[in-house]
Amino acid sequence: MGGRLFGTDGVRGRANDDLTPELALAVARAAAGVLADRDGTSRPVAVVGRDPRASGEMLEAAVVAGLSSAGAEVLRVGVLPTPAVAFLTADTGADLGVMISASHNPMPDNGIKLFSRGGHKLPDAVEAEIEQIVTTHRRRSDGHRPVGAQIGRVRDLADGATRYTEHLLTTVDQPLSGLTLVVDCAHGAASGVAPEVYRRAGATVHVIGGEPDGWNINDGIGSTHLGPLTEAVRAHGADLGIAHDGDADRCLAVSAAGDLVDGDAILAMCALGLKERGELRQDTVVATVMSNLGFHHTMRRAGIAVQTTAVGDRYVLEALRRGGLSLGGEQSGHLVFLDHATTGDGLLTGLALLRRMAVTGSSLAELASVVERLPQVLVNVPVRDRIAVVESTAVADAVNAVEAELGEDGRVLLRPSGTEQLVRVMVEAPTQERADEVAHRLAGVVATVG
Repeated sequence: MGGRLFGTDGVRGRANDDLTPELALAVARAAAGVLADRDGTSRPVAVVGRDPRASGEMLEAAVVAGLSSAGAEVLRVGVLPTPAVAFLTADTGADLGVMISASHNPMPDNGIKLFSRGGHKLPDAVEAEIEQIVTTHRRRSDGHRPVGAQIGRVRDLADGATRYTEHLLTTVDQPLSGLTLVVDCAHGAASGVAPEVYRRAGATVHVIGGEPDGWNINDGIGSTHLGPLTEAVRAHGADLGIAHDGDADRCLAVSAAGDLVDGDAILAMCALGLKERGELRQDTVVATVMSNLGFHHTMRRAGIAVQTTAVGDRYVLEALRRGGLSLGGEQSGHLVFLDHATTGDGLLTGLALLRRMAVTGSSLAELASVVERLPQVLVNVPVRDRIAVVESTAVADAVNAVEAELGEDGRVLLRPSGTEQLVRVMVEAPTQERADEVAHRLAGVVATVG
């Protein structure tokens, strides 16, 4: 695995190729040393969970070995969503949490996400410290290791799923009876808990993508493949469909007619609901630079301010914590409800969406119509040096010229990929044709410079 070890959301790569058991062990051991800042009177504690992809079994064994070799007590929670691991890290008082998942990526990939005490994602500086230790120790012996009774012990946290489920249900103060939904679990980490949570909240639930076999995670299903969910919603005459990804930290939806309701619309609906209840702190919501301009227009009309961050729910979370705010999210469906979670939680988002429907008596399509989306085009342009291209004068001049053309009726966003030599060109404009034309014109400039 070349370049920086940590990407935008943990360590990720092709399992047993880029992400080897040896690397997983080294990362876990280093993380235990950095994150377990106890006074030495008790051993550090780590929560470990995974999604159901086959390589997770191998990597879980390596992570557990790394943690226990560092003297940590390991609480295995098995197959559970990423937000469940974050919650259980806080709920058990553990020093760190480890989630083994590649989220929405194909089955051959896998990843390691780390949480600090309280269930929080790591800041860049802490990731850099862990990375330095991993890099250094892979070149030489890493010195003293605990022996005898100081080696960490491993046990299963048998009630982990129950604790997470009960936590989710405490957020629902409105019966969801009368609502029928189809939930797509992507054959992923939510396959066991999501149907139970939605049923116990009162909804009638039909399930697709709920039979993981280790190989079928995200395979033509889930939040990145909404066709099967759309078909199931229509077939069952359901009020809506909810789609999760492989680790269930995101939620997208489809209406009864099968139309997509993305993270921007869900965020807007939830923000309006919280504002009505006086629970949207400072009447402010946090969104990323990728949020559609139509979302911003909707929030402005409702008297809600929008703080904008870089892409990634970790940056949304940082802004929420820094500003003492309550709600933020991404167009991709990662929403953070800071009063109830420390990271994006797809099931929590799904429950909030259902609650909004139950309280208002409105259909999902009616609620989503508050956001009039501007046509948005995203073009990924391969380049030799993504940073140099984004910082070039020629590209900046082209962007400025286009922004002057569009005025307040559109916008342009250029950003380098966090993991690949790509520059992402995003354009919003009043019409699809205009957005296409402008995006590809700018992409041509980027390609020429790159």
